Amino acid sequence: MGALSALGPLAIDLYLPSFPFIAEGLATSQGNVERTLASYLFGLSLAQLAYGPLADRFGRRPPLIFGLILFTVASITCALTSDIEHLTAWRVVQAFGGAAGMVIPRAVIRDQMDTREASKALSLLILIMGVTPILGPIIGGQILPFIGWRGIFGLMAISGLILLFASWRHMRESLVPEKRIPLNVKTIGRNYWGLLGDRHFIFYALAGSFGSAGLFTYISGAPRVLMDVYDVGPNYFGILFGINAAALITMSQLSARLLNRHSPDKLLRVAQRAIVVISLTGVVLTLAGVLNLTLFMICLVGFMAGQGFILPNSAAMALNKQGRRLGVASALMGTLQMLCGTLAGLAVSAWQSETALPMTGLLAVCAVLSWLFGRIAMTKA
Repeated sequence: MGALSALGPLAIDLYLPSFPFIAEGLATSQGNVERTLASYLFGLSLAQLAYGPLADRFGRRPPLIFGLILFTVASITCALTSDIEHLTAWRVVQAFGGAAGMVIPRAVIRDQMDTREASKALSLLILIMGVTPILGPIIGGQILPFIGWRGIFGLMAISGLILLFASWRHMRESLVPEKRIPLNVKTIGRNYWGLLGDRHFIFYALAGSFGSAGLFTYISGAPRVLMDVYDVGPNYFGILFGINAAALITMSQLSARLLNRHSPDKLLRVAQRAIVVISLTGVVLTLAGVLNLTLFMICLVGFMAGQGFILPNSAAMALNKQGRRLGVASALMGTLQMLCGTLAGLAVSAWQSETALPMTGLLAVCAVLSWLFGRIAMTKA
């Protein structure tokens, strides 16, 4: 389930270091190449809404197999494409395949575990889903000189093929027949509308979504801030990126261990308060003109550490008590996370400044909104 969860996020930005080479190879502008990333995120957001009802009607295994086949075929086609228009279109198809690995594993876990145990398992999944987009550009930059940009898409295809074989051979169906929901427009609409009106679900989902928005703010904004504002070289940039990834990994695993003694909502509440304080401190230091590289990294490490608690526990609480519409709930939650993350990434890219303010400011906005929705969810619970 962890490897499946990594597939969609890995394809988001594994190819980022190859943008100039794609532009040269396809005789197009880098702006057109950048739009292939937006097309993938768009497809990833919408596709999750489709997999939820499919997973609740046909079980977890068939939609997953279909998605992996789609991802593999689209990856091969991306590697062989000869123009930017086809690359953009096939990236959307690739996203529709990769989305299956983001929706199905969460539903499988909630099929078989209670809230506390699900929080532990989701800590592993969220760890992988959160770290993969951070490590993707680093990995892509290392392998690019050896296999080229077409080889990177070929690597995605190989990954999809391996997971397809493993899922077909070893994965067992986790949704019992009596819990399957008929697939019709009225039922799907009623389930999604019911989730939007479920205050417990929607506020916990939004708390996690704005946590994801903070993560995408970091992914989108850190390269410019570290390299342009603080003049960090490419070699050290990878090291600093790795430090923040390590913070997320470590705290995600600590969260899983602490769940033996503390409830998910308690860990969520403490972490949200912590990132609000940390991010607002970063804004104050930026406005005061004293935010140097060391202080900036301390704020980033603290923020990313908080995400290790927020992302898995908010997901577990949101999916709690969803019962027969668990697949739909997992899909809607994933869509909200991706949409919030995409908007945050676009915002930090559009906000131009010679300081770190766009990044620290948006991190603070995401932290406050995550805390606010989390507090509302706990009050309503």
